[in-house]
Amino acid sequence: MKNWLLPTLIGLMAILYIFVIPPEPLTLKIVFKLIPMALIILYAFLQLPAKPAPAMRFIIIGLFFCMLGDGFIALSFIAGLGAFLVGHVFYLMGFIKMSRINKTRLAALLPIGLYSFIIGRHLIIALQTEGNDGLVIPVVAYMLVISLMAFTAILTDNLWATAGSLLFVISDSILSWNMFVATIPYSDVLIMTTYYSAQFLIAKSLSFFRKTHIQERKERIV
Repeated sequence: MKNWLLPTLIGLMAILYIFVIPPEPLTLKIVFKLIPMALIILYAFLQLPAKPAPAMRFIIIGLFFCMLGDGFIALSFIAGLGAFLVGHVFYLMGFIKMSRINKTRLAALLPIGLYSFIIGRHLIIALQTEGNDGLVIPVVAYMLVISLMAFTAILTDNLWATAGSLLFVISDSILSWNMFVATIPYSDVLIMTTYYSAQFLIAKSLSFFRKTHIQERKERIV
């Protein structure tokens, strides 16, 4: 399979879901929503070396749980949130194992923390105002985990992982703001384009990690 063929198919299926598939029937909508993610997971598998490191397996598992979240969230917000939360935990574990910590990358914790605090504060106020106090703890927990996921992605010094994780934060910020704070024009398009892009870039990051993994194995042999 040529290098461009599968990414092109992913893009076409994402465009089909976002702009063509109608909201009803819901079952059809969910199926087409999952197709791009299934293709992204296949793409991620193709980036793996013959003997992938545990960290790479964590990324694959994270992609799988996010795909589950895509399906669950159409039926239950809490179920979807939980699946995505598990997915981010696996991303986080994978990125931690591949991190390359230095002072410059550690400094990224400040803007990420500030951004999460500002968004989180508005979300908590909106949830409490609308009487959704039961969602405060799950939403705060999710924001904490996705923020840590983005931070650990930056620590890997992998531009694909970093861009993907930040796009994921943006996508979820648009979704939560649109649901709980204020309506955002074209929110569905913005959420899904940033989401699919985020997942593809995280899958693509495995090609960088593969090169690093192979190089480290060669150095150990020498």
